[in-house]
Amino acid sequence: MSRIERDVAIIGAGTAGLAAERAARKAGATTILIDDRFAGTTCATVGCMPSKLLIAAGHAAHAVRTAGTFGIDAPPPAIDGAAVMRRVRAQRDAFVAATIETIDAIPEGIRRQGRARFRDASTLALDDGTSVAARAIVIATGSRPHVPEMFRVLGDRVLTNETLFELGTLPASIAVVGSGILGLELAQALVRLGVAVVVFDQKEAIAGLQDDAVEAALRDILSRELPFHLGVELVASLDDGQARLDWSGPTQGSQAFDYVLVAAGRPPALDDLGLGDTGLSLDEHGVPLFDRRTMRCGESAIFLAGDADADRPVLHEASAEGAIAGRHAACYPTLTPADRGVAFSIMFTDPPVAIVGKQLGKQLGEAGAERPVIGCSSYADQGRAKVEGRNAGLVRIYATPTDGRLTGACLVGPGMDHIGHLFAWAIERGETATALLRLPFYHPTFEEGVKSALRQICDTVHSALPSDRDDGAPPGG
Repeated sequence: MSRIERDVAIIGAGTAGLAAERAARKAGATTILIDDRFAGTTCATVGCMPSKLLIAAGHAAHAVRTAGTFGIDAPPPAIDGAAVMRRVRAQRDAFVAATIETIDAIPEGIRRQGRARFRDASTLALDDGTSVAARAIVIATGSRPHVPEMFRVLGDRVLTNETLFELGTLPASIAVVGSGILGLELAQALVRLGVAVVVFDQKEAIAGLQDDAVEAALRDILSRELPFHLGVELVASLDDGQARLDWSGPTQGSQAFDYVLVAAGRPPALDDLGLGDTGLSLDEHGVPLFDRRTMRCGESAIFLAGDADADRPVLHEASAEGAIAGRHAACYPTLTPADRGVAFSIMFTDPPVAIVGKQLGKQLGEAGAERPVIGCSSYADQGRAKVEGRNAGLVRIYATPTDGRLTGACLVGPGMDHIGHLFAWAIERGETATALLRLPFYHPTFEEGVKSALRQICDTVHSALPSDRDDGAPPGG
């Protein structure tokens, strides 16, 4: 049996693992990067990029379908499902090729294909019999789709985000189980491409939103295109080659579909690592307890990064966590806790949703915390939104009651994928509502729609509005 010794071993060559290896090597450590396939990142292969390609196709069809709003007479779009899926795969494959080029550029001797399992807290056993000893180990194994046992009776009628994009053409009908970010993005894209879609969820709220007002606004908007059955229990069965779902709860019924897309979450891919042999303390989901500022697991020399930690499953966080974990693994036992950026996620539905900073449920649930001041802006009557025929949505901004310093925001409406960045930067810099109102807002833009929410915060905390800014401009200009 061969033995390899390195300063840092990284398990997983996704976004987090690649970042960890780069950071560790940059810090002077000898590294080994272990992956079973080296097939590219989750984002490029089955996540961000193929889903956005399908969403873009849905937007194009929707634009044709709604052209009459602007006095443009256009026939209903003729959707070639096979052509849609060919473009999705072709562009997806180009993104994957770019990530593989990055992997191929890693210096010789660092990449090692195989499956790794912990023998103890500092030793890995590979499936070819090789032993890897390392001073520190980074777990960056990512996540995998979860298909509950009840749906397995459906066989190949069940899809996940890892199989949906391999369909030769668009199906006639599909049930989407799960109303989280991934489920809603794909459901709306598919329904706009002419697929009969129904969304199911055991939960009664969608998108994981903690702000009831924003959740209700989003549900109202999406319900115009998508039928929802929330708070229901499902029973799955095969019916003459189709997938049949029976549901009960607030609503009840039965319907057959070509496919069932299970979008019920992506748990961390940790099951096969032998974590029981590491001595690490695990949470109720089997995830090692770790420090978010160092990514260190307990008092060990094991670090965790990316979707494997079930914390912030978005690409920019995976990249940041990988860099933090890799640097600390290389420098172990010297640790310099990092300042983590403000929490920030986007759902690319139409309209998009941005969730920034501390969310309302968390702020209200913190012991001894002051109830935040909330500023609201409706986009039902917002000038630019009306011009675009997209006047729907709600912005809710949270701030401290003492000085109006921004702490979080929950935004649904046109342009919120961009405006969310502005709030993330503002919260990161510790800005107040008054400070933001001192900045220029161009007219007519989606951005100026948030001014009323900022003014509400200023009024509530008795903070004077900037004296050199006019606060009386009507929505129409």
